[in-house]
Amino acid sequence: MESSSALTVRAAAYRLFRHFGMDTVFGNPGSTELPMFRDFPSDFRYILGLQESVVLAMADGYAQASGRAALVNLHSAVGVGHAMGAIFTAYKNQSPLVISVGQQARSILPYEPFLYSADAPQLPKPYVKWSVEPARAADVPHALARAYYVAMQQPRGPTLVSIPVDDWDQPAVAVEPRDVNQRLCGDRELLSQAAHRLNAAQRPVIVVGASAARDEAWHETVRLAERLQAPVWVSPMSSRNSFPADHPLFAGFLPADRPQIVSRLSGSDVILVLGAPVFTYHVEGTGPHIPLGATLIQLSDEPGSLAWAPVGLGILTNIKDGVAALLGEIPVRERAQPVVPERATPVNSGPLTECLLLSRLAALRSRDSVIVEEAPGSRPAMHQLLPILEPNTFYTCASGGLGHALPASVGVALARPEAKVIALLGDGSSMYAIQALWTAACHGLPITFIIVNNRGYEALNHFGRIFGIQDVQGTTIQGLDFVALARGHSVEALAVESAEALDAGLTTALSSSRPFLLDVRVTP
Repeated sequence: MESSSALTVRAAAYRLFRHFGMDTVFGNPGSTELPMFRDFPSDFRYILGLQESVVLAMADGYAQASGRAALVNLHSAVGVGHAMGAIFTAYKNQSPLVISVGQQARSILPYEPFLYSADAPQLPKPYVKWSVEPARAADVPHALARAYYVAMQQPRGPTLVSIPVDDWDQPAVAVEPRDVNQRLCGDRELLSQAAHRLNAAQRPVIVVGASAARDEAWHETVRLAERLQAPVWVSPMSSRNSFPADHPLFAGFLPADRPQIVSRLSGSDVILVLGAPVFTYHVEGTGPHIPLGATLIQLSDEPGSLAWAPVGLGILTNIKDGVAALLGEIPVRERAQPVVPERATPVNSGPLTECLLLSRLAALRSRDSVIVEEAPGSRPAMHQLLPILEPNTFYTCASGGLGHALPASVGVALARPEAKVIALLGDGSSMYAIQALWTAACHGLPITFIIVNNRGYEALNHFGRIFGIQDVQGTTIQGLDFVALARGHSVEALAVESAEALDAGLTTALSSSRPFLLDVRVTP
């Protein structure tokens, strides 16, 4: 075994990676990264993606599904540039990533060499929590350790270390891993105030967001809702599932529209927001942010969202711990059961529409299967007809950018090999990262890829109507053959063009032991 004084930067780095549980490298190699992989350790695995944005999104899905930081390797300025949209999404997803980036050799950096990065730490900002290019080769292990600790501290997110190509073979001193607190602890006095207000409330309501799922607060949230007899709404644009959609207190999904949020929350006297901003808007709106006469309490792990929230008491805390503290101070007593909106009736016959597809998928999938979704045009119908029932079984993109879900489903499947993963994709969004199918085929991952094929960017047609535009330009997509595209990436595929063939197609796709793509050509 090497002594500490004989270690190279590479050996010291892999010692850290091993200790941190980062034994999977997601990458698309470039020239300035190659020495990182000299004598690649046998207890590590390299997951190849065919483009850097795909690589980053696979790591994002892996980090979310595993709950651990994922290690990503990108190529200088060009590779980071290709991945920049996915880095933005990982930042919004609060996904802990350690991104190592190749840089040209230190000796030629003054001469602006080919394939270098002029200001590597600045390039990904502001969508990394911390970034650095160490001043010396010997400082690289320290930088990687710090990148890991920062990535894992709440709110979690990506970090980046730019590493010159000639650093990896330089001598280094081993950096001993440390125990670093990664969890926020809420102010007990403020939590007691919140508990007192909730206990006195006559018509409380709860709004849950993605951080409730990230902090594993599912069961605590259910207990709190039942104790308060409070309807539970999902926050606008939430990227995770935080409450069972078949629970009697589940109220539905809030839109990203200020007047409509106020309308849906009307009648409440105390609004408790768990792990979400107050609120995420997508269209302009005027008037109050919450109903008149109501008060708001926000528990969040994001200092920024607490700072810009327009109303309410804000408490910085881990959501699981914060809800547990509230439960400890709210006694069990009889409360009136609230009225929640009626659930939509499944569509089980008629033409091949997205509603029929989503209803039949809900009926045929196992309740613990994992949905990784990026079909924005079908999301309203999905909210009504595809209920998410178990914890940690739904992932989507928090940033609104396309190209995340298809590769993220590969990362989720790698992290959770015991789970059935279903990627629910729009035809337009799937083309942003279609080459991720190849990685799924290489690893034999039994992912079911379902294309909601309406031959266009249907979400933009919906959004155009908000602006009074009936004929939105550039939203029609014709001539794509998803069966041929899938088979070209070594993934078996089938097209469904009639309602009569839908159940058989879904059954075939869901039961496959290898990746399978189902192209469902719905009526727009």
